[in-house]
Amino acid sequence: MPWLRALLSTSLAGNGLFMLIAPERWYHTIPTVSLTGPLNTHFIRDIGCAYLSAAAALVWSLLRPADALATTTLVALFLMSHAGVHLYELAIGICGWTVWWKTFPGVTLPALLTGLLAWQSPSMRRP
Repeated sequence: MPWLRALLSTSLAGNGLFMLIAPERWYHTIPTVSLTGPLNTHFIRDIGCAYLSAAAALVWSLLRPADALATTTLVALFLMSHAGVHLYELAIGICGWTVWWKTFPGVTLPALLTGLLAWQSPSMRRP
């Protein structure tokens, strides 16, 4: 599914660049982010770097299919951990289902799709 790798890498890179270039605008533009605490531009830029790194790893998986399992698994690890934090906050009552559903397209869905890509990586297939 190279098209899905390309789509995810583009969206991750776009989000990461937005976070790096305009962290305050990102904070106020993305719904529900302001519910997580006060604006911290340094922290937002740090996470932007993680998103750019994840995007680069997915691009690498497109260019080097033999490395797709490793690179995509590492991206999935970051994205699933991030989604796990959101689920944890839902479970302990920091946020409710309304917030979780609003974040689903940008947090949980990319994690699930990247996990699927790792599972479908060419190096996972047996001859």
